[in-house]
Amino acid sequence: MGAENPGIVRLKCCVKDYDWGKLGKESSVAWLHAKNSGEVIRDDDPYAEFWMGSHDSGPSYVVVPVGNGGSGDLVSLKEWIERNPAVLGDGVLKKWGPNLPFLFKVLSVAKALSIQAHPDKDLAAILHKQEPGVYKDDNHKPEMALAVTQFEALCGFVGIEELERVLHNVPEIVEVIGSACADQVLHVSKQDDEKKSKEVLRNLFTELMLVNKATISDVISKLISRLSRKREVAELTDKEQLVLKLEKQYPEDIGVLAAFLLNYVRLNPGEALYLGANEPHAYIYGECVECMATSDNVVRAGLTPKHRDVQTLCSMLTYNQGFPEILSGVVSNPFTRKYIPPFDEFEVDHCVLPKETSTVFSEVPGPSIYVVMAGAGTLCTASSEECITEGDVLFVPANTEITAASDSGMNLYRAGVNSQFFEPSKFAASK
Repeated sequence: MGAENPGIVRLKCCVKDYDWGKLGKESSVAWLHAKNSGEVIRDDDPYAEFWMGSHDSGPSYVVVPVGNGGSGDLVSLKEWIERNPAVLGDGVLKKWGPNLPFLFKVLSVAKALSIQAHPDKDLAAILHKQEPGVYKDDNHKPEMALAVTQFEALCGFVGIEELERVLHNVPEIVEVIGSACADQVLHVSKQDDEKKSKEVLRNLFTELMLVNKATISDVISKLISRLSRKREVAELTDKEQLVLKLEKQYPEDIGVLAAFLLNYVRLNPGEALYLGANEPHAYIYGECVECMATSDNVVRAGLTPKHRDVQTLCSMLTYNQGFPEILSGVVSNPFTRKYIPPFDEFEVDHCVLPKETSTVFSEVPGPSIYVVMAGAGTLCTASSEECITEGDVLFVPANTEITAASDSGMNLYRAGVNSQFFEPSKFAASK
């Protein structure tokens, strides 16, 4: 296992059973994992995330062939890359060392994930040192979610005008934060500098998130009663309907009120949302492909039974306001769209091959992971051919051209290092 290119290798991947996942056969994650592992789907168990990568919290394993095509031992992808660092390519090795810089996932979301943010590199290093059992590594975690079905999320803070409407229309928030804090928001003008606007929003959000449990219980009870009365005489707004749904999932949780402060984003299949460090968000419902830097660091503060670190979350956020950018991808060939976020670690391709068609993924200077979501076909290099079907996950080394073909149709996704990282000007800077 030296510097020689080992070609395409198959991966056995990890599944996560977080309680927000879809149950049994309703979950795409369950089907993928069953096909990938050969395990039987358990109808009453949640299947939340399918992990494809080298992170210690959910490692993938390389199926090492023995003899002439026989199935052999499993070696962790992390260990296999350390034995075969050339598979990453020179540029990736120089930037990130013998580590896969991205983590690829499929998510099946039945109920809301926590209101959360991911730390930047400096904060990640501090948190990992202080609480390694909670913050699993010292890396940052920029990420992108690409909708497979219609997908709902909360992402980033609403703009100042929308925030003013919230304070006029949601008296329960004013009751929690106090009229003085609310007045600060209402008196922020367009002439005020960005720093002042962020300071006012930080004060409001922190006051809200640190409220005591007795007050939360009382105020959310009032909110639900008011919205129930309103529903009898008028149509609720989309955000109000969402809040009622969240309260059923997480009763007496401050995240229910905090949802009014965040943008409600609904992605159509094929649309993507990216999230930088220190930006608040919460996935609500649907299925997506997700890619991120290789990290498992999450700071939570609401809509969760898990560990909360409210002070850290409130102190780390950027407090940027406004609706997030939605990516629709760019056409790279008749069957493939490419999604390029503003992060070096990753990009994602989505390829839908009709029957009796093929397409070429040109060689790139970094590694790739492919996952087959539906259908069947082949992945070919200059010297090998792999028959693939739903649930197959394959690692492709750097500098390997791939031809994907299908007789009956196939739907697959590819994750790789951001192609813009390899552009001459950026690549030279990375050295």
